[in-house]
Amino acid sequence: MVSCITDCIEKPIRLCFERVGKFVGLHPWWFVTLPLAVSAGLGGGFYFLNDLKSNDIVEQFTPKNGRAKVERRFFKKTFPQVDSKFSILRLNTDGVFASLIFSSQTNILGVAALEEVIRIDGEVREITATHDAQQFVFSDICATVNGSCNSNVLLDVLNYNASNIHFVKISYPEYCHSELNCIHMGNIISKVEVDNSGVVQSAKAMRLFYYLQESNNTLEDAWLQELIDLLSNVTTSETEVSYFTSMSRQKEFEKSTQSVTKLFAITYFLAISFSIISCLRFDNVRNKTWVASLGVFSTAQAVLSSFGLLLLIKVPFVITVASSPFLILGIGIDDMFIMISSWQRTNIQDPVPKRMADTYREAAVSITITTLTDVLAFYLSYGNPFGSVQSFCLYAGTAILFCYFYNITFFGACLALNGRREGANRHWLTCMKVPDEVPPGRSKVYTLCCVGGSYDHNTGTEEEHPMTLFFRKYYGPFLTTVWSKALVIVIYLTYITVSVYGCLQLKEGIDLKNLALDKSYIVQYYEAEKAYFDYYGPNVMLAINDTFPYWEESQRNQLESCIVQFQELNFVKNLSTSWLHSFEKYSEEHNNNISSEGQFKTHLYEFLDHQPMLKQDVNITNNEITSSRLFLQTVVQNSTEKIILNSLRETAESCPCPLLVYHPAFIYHDQYTVIGNITLQTVIVATLVMLVISLMLIPNPLCALWVAFAIASVILGVTGFMALLNISLDSISMINLVISIGFSVDFSAHISYTFVSSTKADVNERVVEAMTHLGYPILQGALSTVVGVVVLSASSSYIFRTFFTIVLLVITFGLLHGIAFIPVFLTFFRFFHTLWQPQQ
Repeated sequence: MVSCITDCIEKPIRLCFERVGKFVGLHPWWFVTLPLAVSAGLGGGFYFLNDLKSNDIVEQFTPKNGRAKVERRFFKKTFPQVDSKFSILRLNTDGVFASLIFSSQTNILGVAALEEVIRIDGEVREITATHDAQQFVFSDICATVNGSCNSNVLLDVLNYNASNIHFVKISYPEYCHSELNCIHMGNIISKVEVDNSGVVQSAKAMRLFYYLQESNNTLEDAWLQELIDLLSNVTTSETEVSYFTSMSRQKEFEKSTQSVTKLFAITYFLAISFSIISCLRFDNVRNKTWVASLGVFSTAQAVLSSFGLLLLIKVPFVITVASSPFLILGIGIDDMFIMISSWQRTNIQDPVPKRMADTYREAAVSITITTLTDVLAFYLSYGNPFGSVQSFCLYAGTAILFCYFYNITFFGACLALNGRREGANRHWLTCMKVPDEVPPGRSKVYTLCCVGGSYDHNTGTEEEHPMTLFFRKYYGPFLTTVWSKALVIVIYLTYITVSVYGCLQLKEGIDLKNLALDKSYIVQYYEAEKAYFDYYGPNVMLAINDTFPYWEESQRNQLESCIVQFQELNFVKNLSTSWLHSFEKYSEEHNNNISSEGQFKTHLYEFLDHQPMLKQDVNITNNEITSSRLFLQTVVQNSTEKIILNSLRETAESCPCPLLVYHPAFIYHDQYTVIGNITLQTVIVATLVMLVISLMLIPNPLCALWVAFAIASVILGVTGFMALLNISLDSISMINLVISIGFSVDFSAHISYTFVSSTKADVNERVVEAMTHLGYPILQGALSTVVGVVVLSASSSYIFRTFFTIVLLVITFGLLHGIAFIPVFLTFFRFFHTLWQPQQ
């Protein structure tokens, strides 16, 4: 028989914990006061909480060094916006704006509907905002073109008179004022019906934009807030109005944190209640009510200390961190249950220091594995390119470390003090000494209230908990029957099949509307935008980002062939704006020779003097055309953001000309290009580290194989089922996949280790023994985690509801593996059990 015991690390840890436990048992008050003092001191870091809140969506929910952010810097420097020549097409950022979508079930271009649109447009333009006793209106801060506010072309065409709709012929999808001044109407009106000549007959929706200068954010925000207040109370009869501003997404996102703060009190009440019920004994001495409550308090101290420490060293606090205390609470209570379970298996006749030494020796590996796997799973994910993930992982990992520290010190000391009370046979509530047997002549009420201290005289330990008896006498034997094993296999195969199917349906990237609360006005806007303006995509900038001999016809032909490659992409509608094409047409009409550098530049300067808008598309430095840009109109209806972004970039890179594509929306779309690979990389690295830890701390290599199996199986299930629940793979769900790694180890490692280290010859008996020892603690740990996050299911924020949903999936599948799948599968590998069984 081969022996592969690797306890060179586990054994010293047990011995070390044994000494620590004895020391805590001898000096409990030291370990009560010191953690309290530390948490009080570190808690001062919360003074900096408001200053360190970092909820910028672009910074935290898009890749930190995303390619589009680099491209944005290039376009800002090379093609700076000209304030007096404002152009939506040429914005390098989202800009400062308000957008209104008017929709109608019949025809938004009907006279009655248009009158309502024009009325609300007038009310918007008349908004008076105040800042520092200064009053101003839209015309004072609007983005301008030739000294006038940038206006809505459709209303301009109608001359703000709804009746003119009968006399104006509006072509679609492009409407041209003049030969060189055409406007794309695809993002202005939608669900359009046209006649044979392309003239609009009716439409279902219309969108208006109000762009502001970007010079004074305070004034602009004040005006936008007034607009929100106006539209939140506007009444309409012919149309439905939804609205959005450039500051709305951020403002509404920040409300999500406030939506969960009121849930903390409910969570801790539930946690304390659950802990007390779990540890409740109908014995007035052995009752663990106070110990359970102090265990929850210990976890609260850990959150206070860890968050305070990170705030003191100026670590940004992102909204995702607000969900971590709920999770930490469950993890901390789990460790508490393990220590209480270990204490109950000690001999009650021993002095407290001896019982504490035995408790710590027994619980050492369990809580150390739990802590190391969870902490490393989080810390290893800190290299993630998403700030929201980084912040969560750092705060959660540090909080778990403090949980570990406070469970060993503060909670251990509380357990020791409670042990002194139990040793003196004192009542759990009054601390008065009570008899351990019923005095003669006393009533049943006296027995219930004033008698306690019973124990198992055969083993010297506390009496077996009813749930432990259930797992030993009923569940374990039931699980080892042939029919139960067959049922478990069928359930597992079904689980795997559904999970794989779900994984094939998985979507990537976060929907920006999910960053707002459910009842936010911007949700209505996003839904209207999706319903009416989901066909045409952005006008993508295509830059020739280096000097280029435009005057050489062969080079221009080469550039043209590259442009044709873009136009052949199924999501590119056409080349919407091109200074080069316009210049070529201008030169042809004026019989200008542009075949030499000098002539080309001379005629180009003449052309650009008459086309100030196109002048913004050509960067001329020291008489050199250092770069220029064209625009591609995209159609997104049949393509995903990831396909569009990758295809555009790949096409640009394949061209011999130096090309670069960009649009402000690419900042958000960059997440689609990295989220899948980053998640896979994080999961693989974390899993490998978990295996190393398992091999180091669990003295049997076979356990590592089961740990690997459990991690892979649980992650597969969580990923598949979250896809079926319409949860996409984004920075929020990525956090939860990291969590699933740690919990997979927690649930699987101890069951497999207890099984393979059992001295019983029959595999079924080993399963029963493993269920007896660990069935209830695993169930307690799972339920405590669910209790910690269950209130998030009532949150009006997608972020926190998603967190609850995925944690529930992780716990459910982890629990199934721990008390059903793995125990049954272990019984099928008799050869390996013999091979790896430790020598006696």
